Amino acid sequence: MIEVVGAEVEFIPAPLRTPLKFGAEVTEFLRCARARVILSDGCGHTAVGWGETPLSAAWAWPSNLSFGERERVMCDYCRLTAEKLIGRSDPGHALELGWKFVEEVIDLPAKDPRMPYLARLVSASPFDLALHDAFGKLVGKDTFSTFTSEFMVNDLEYFFGEAAFRGVYPGDLFVKRPPDKLPVWHLVGGSDPLEPEEIRNGGIGDGYPESLREWIAVDGLRNLKIKLSGVDAEKDFARLVSVGKIALECGVENLCADFNCLAGSVAYVEGVLDRLEAEFPEIYRRLFYVEQPFAEDLDKGPEDVSALAARKPLFLDESAHDWREVRRGRAKGWNGVALKVCKTLSGALLSGCWGKTHDMLLMVQDLTNPMLAMIPHVRLAAEIGTIMGVECNAPQFYPAVSGDFELRHPGLYRRRNGVVDLSSLGETGLGYLPEDTAGTDGADE
Repeated sequence: MIEVVGAEVEFIPAPLRTPLKFGAEVTEFLRCARARVILSDGCGHTAVGWGETPLSAAWAWPSNLSFGERERVMCDYCRLTAEKLIGRSDPGHALELGWKFVEEVIDLPAKDPRMPYLARLVSASPFDLALHDAFGKLVGKDTFSTFTSEFMVNDLEYFFGEAAFRGVYPGDLFVKRPPDKLPVWHLVGGSDPLEPEEIRNGGIGDGYPESLREWIAVDGLRNLKIKLSGVDAEKDFARLVSVGKIALECGVENLCADFNCLAGSVAYVEGVLDRLEAEFPEIYRRLFYVEQPFAEDLDKGPEDVSALAARKPLFLDESAHDWREVRRGRAKGWNGVALKVCKTLSGALLSGCWGKTHDMLLMVQDLTNPMLAMIPHVRLAAEIGTIMGVECNAPQFYPAVSGDFELRHPGLYRRRNGVVDLSSLGETGLGYLPEDTAGTDGADE
């Protein structure tokens, strides 16, 4: 039996060095929610676990409400989550406890009833991550080695209700030999300068690259995700071509087109792709997959996307709240799912297991995860297996925020030769080193 005997949260300011555009909104500052959870085994043993998630209101809660107002509601929801988590128990694993808790906490009344499901998931996720970290420490194991019948009471049939999962545990679907190095994806934001001459007002001057061409050269990038408007086909085509030409010149191998849920129809996306294929076939060939062109609510998007998915792998992102939504997406023709630990590690694991078993492609996508948030993010990618590495854009948008982490994990918080290196991580829990959480008291600020 495991029981949560303590839970608290603090909020860490994270100013961005350069604006990050999500859809129609630009973010220049946010807070990271860092949770501390104490887990007991009922026999006198306890362990402290940590989890962290950026409260990216622009992504999780698109709205005309001010960013500050949305962020305040999300912070309040974090505090409520901490309060409701204490005393929760389960006879099995953190996945079993975490999933049940998230299923219940999502329905708690927020201070603003307009707070959407996705924003609630993001607010709950640091606590779910902390549960998993604490469980691994409690049993003296790497958390990802505990998703087996030795530690779990229930197999995956319990979660999914499908006989195909009888006797199958998440660990059975993990990569047998997780790599220490992962190919990394770089985010090309909608307002990012592509060439040095596009840098305005003398630039930032903090020693980091400031244009796409400079980032490719310094970090050895081979994979680029391109943010598009989803509402201006001419502009989206031009952006794909501009980035694609630089990619060809610099040896970039793979591109992703991310329409940020704003494309109104399959015809819109097909039109952009048709023109790209006809006029710039090599750029089209390097387009590895397309990410979430349509509305987050699957009921508001196209009923059948199978033709588009047959052309280029089509990945659910914002729509993939949990494995049930992944199942709904697959029925509509989607053939890939982007996993994010900001939607809870428990949910990401279950979505990944369901999708993988039903022949869906997997990626692990970023929410611009700095500091502690980076570690479980890359661990998930290494363990679950993806079509190509992991997206890591915190080194672009707020590298200084993770400065002390970079000293301990130089290959993880700076991208080198097109990869991130996980070899510096610890061997228990989610892989944090003791120094990664030293000086953090979990106090609510």
